[in-house]
Order: sequence, then C-alpha cells, then structure tokens
Amino acid sequence: MFSPGNAGVNAYAKIGVETGVMGASPHRLIVMLYQGARQSIALARMHLQQGQIAQRGEAISKAIRIIELGLHQALNLEAGGAIAARLDALYSYMTRRLLEASLEQSEALLLEVDALLATLETAWIGIGPEVARMAAQQAAQGAGTAAVTAEPVK
Repeated sequence: MFSPGNAGVNAYAKIGVETGVMGASPHRLIVMLYQGARQSIALARMHLQQGQIAQRGEAISKAIRIIELGLHQALNLEAGGAIAARLDALYSYMTRRLLEASLEQSEALLLEVDALLATLETAWIGIGPEVARMAAQQAAQGAGTAAVTAEPVK
C-alpha cells in the first residue's frame, strides 16, 4: 500500500491551500485569514497546556503575522472610514494582547483574542451573500459596458 509520508502529505496540503487562496475572492481571503489566526491561537493554547514553550511561541508569532501582515495590511483606511479605523485599532489591540499572552503564558489572553477574531469572522461570513450580490451586479454592469463598447461603429 502506498503511503505518501509526511513530506507527501505536506505537499498535498500546501497545494490545497495555494489552490484555495488562488481561487478565492477577496471576501473569502479575509475569512481564511481569520480562520488561520484562530487555528494558530488554538495551537498556541494546546502547546501552552503541554508546556511546549518554543511551539507556543511559534504559534503565537504566526497568529500575530496573520493579523498584522494579512488583516491589518488589507485595511483601506481612506475608503473604509470609521469601520476601518475601528478595525485598525482592534487589530493593534489583538497584537498587543497576543504578545502579552506569550510573555505571561496566559491562556485567558489567548481566549480573549480568539473570541474577538471569532466575532469578526462570524460578521464577515454574514456579509458574504451581500458581497456576492454586489460583485455579481458589478460584473453584469461591466459586461453591459463591454457589450456596448464592443459594437462596431457604422
């Protein structure tokens, strides 16, 4: 029987993640970032409970990178107005709390950040149908414009 081993499993997983990211809408990418940060926090909690200091630190660092380099960087403060400004402050707060969680070895702080991320993830998923409707509407308008401009001049 064929067994791909860890290297094979990791390669398949990486291809699956890359394919998921490449085919994802901007809305879905944000959901994936929330999920990735929450998974890293769950790993950090597990490593904390097992006394695995290095692995805990790596998991917290990954969650921080997802928040800072993914979610935070995705904000458009000019176009997003007050909501983007609030998210900007909230992402900074989460990053600080994760750093504190690492220093204090605090599961409570990890749970706090996870709860914040869960709330945002749920809200983001909730607006998905509206985002899809707006994207379809824009695509239809774009197709109509293309059809009008593609007609030959007589």
